[in-house]
Amino acid sequence: MQPQEIERLFTRSGEYFFARWGRPLAPIVFGVEDETLSLIKGAFEALCTMSAHTMTDGDPELGANVMMFFFRDWEELLDVPDLGRMVDGLETLVPRLQASGANQYRAFRFDKHGAIKASFVFLRMDAALSAQPAEELALSQAAQVMLAWGEAAFSDRSPLAQLEDGRVVLHPQIAALLRAAYDPVLPVCARDASHALRLAARI
Repeated sequence: MQPQEIERLFTRSGEYFFARWGRPLAPIVFGVEDETLSLIKGAFEALCTMSAHTMTDGDPELGANVMMFFFRDWEELLDVPDLGRMVDGLETLVPRLQASGANQYRAFRFDKHGAIKASFVFLRMDAALSAQPAEELALSQAAQVMLAWGEAAFSDRSPLAQLEDGRVVLHPQIAALLRAAYDPVLPVCARDASHALRLAARI
């Protein structure tokens, strides 16, 4: 990947912003059956192994620090106890997402060093998401939680790729970028686009 490609992947509101997790992931999933739950946790485990990051059964500060919600209508979020305290502006966010017809949304919280400390993933299971095989959906969503990607990072490309035998895997370029991003020599957070050069050099 060229530095310009990487820079685009981490551009948010016109500015470069990169952040990775600064603590082990502790995911919890709401609204799915046990079989899907195991697929999602398996996807996180695979990406953590690949990037040399770690998972845990519980975050000492937050309990669960990756919360994934599967539902049919955005308004269901307003009935989740205490969710409004964890996600700022939830009451105004829900009408915006309804109006835009969105089927997914991710929110991140960061620690004092700028590293990701929590992520909230909301998936409205419309026809498009429901038609996606559970394994693909799990891997795609896990990949989009591992880093604070830019707002248009996957607007015209998927983080996944299909092999000749039909199996779907993490796209090799995204896999290489994840491994580079979790190089312990690099900072957990960066706001200067020169950081993209350092990532490119490690791919």
